[in-house]
Amino acid sequence: MHLARAQKATGVEAVETVPPAVDLVLGASACCLACVFTNPLEVVKTRLQLQGELQARGTYPQPYRGFMASVAAVARADGLWGLQKGLAAGLLYQGLMNGVRFYCYSLACQAGLTQQPGGTVVAGAVAGALGAFVGSPAYLIKTQLQAQTVAAMAVGHQHNHQTVLGALETIWRQQGLLGLWQGVGGAVPRVMVGSAAQLATFTSAKAWVQKQQWLPEDSWLVALAGGMISSIAVVVAMTPFDVVSTRLYNQPVDRAGRGQLYGGLTDCMVKIWRQEGPLALYKGLAPAYLRLGPHTILSMLFWDELRKLAGRAQHQGT
Repeated sequence: MHLARAQKATGVEAVETVPPAVDLVLGASACCLACVFTNPLEVVKTRLQLQGELQARGTYPQPYRGFMASVAAVARADGLWGLQKGLAAGLLYQGLMNGVRFYCYSLACQAGLTQQPGGTVVAGAVAGALGAFVGSPAYLIKTQLQAQTVAAMAVGHQHNHQTVLGALETIWRQQGLLGLWQGVGGAVPRVMVGSAAQLATFTSAKAWVQKQQWLPEDSWLVALAGGMISSIAVVVAMTPFDVVSTRLYNQPVDRAGRGQLYGGLTDCMVKIWRQEGPLALYKGLAPAYLRLGPHTILSMLFWDELRKLAGRAQHQGT
């Protein structure tokens, strides 16, 4: 039942559940809110991940050095608004991907699948894979827009899109419908890993914080603490796939829509490892955490609090 309060094995009383359709709206809204604050970090992370692409360390210029210096470099080259490049595409991606992800995860919870051993990990991974597939065109455009800058500061291939709609039209015209899913082979494992880590660790971390009784049980600080713990697991697990995904999305393609630098996820990982070294798979780790960390914390906090409000409103209405 949607309105029933379920008791966890730990003895901690769970928050009132809400219908999957409501979770779709709440999850998408929460992650879009978080995106507004974290998009500048995504711009910096994208530039760092593309810098020195397929070149040995020390053999290429580094217009972006460290987090704060990179923020300043982006602002100088593109203006302060340049730190919000790709925001519209980012919001579209967060809405599509997380709406699907939270909806599917809520369905799994409703069906009792997450109560099975390993259920939260499997449900989170599957929900993330579906969300990544649906949101892939928006992530493609977001990445390409965020990589664009003046020639002196350019890293990676420059696609020269003007707007989100212009990018959609260009890709559709040049590569057809399937071109909008270029790089999806890297995006699906990226979000599967991140989603499984996020949803599984957030649930268990929040329950653990409640069990310690450091904070009032219904306080938003419980969700905040759970999100902080979850964010560490998400970034460690997700960053190598994030680097690969950025490369696959931003690479130039031929007339048939085939990537000119990488043949797919495995090929990209192998080339990065061989030509740039294994640590290159963690390029942009600092901004990745500063982006994914707050994004995970804020989105899970917003989602948790919105679910509480929705659950209580639904309960009062019955």
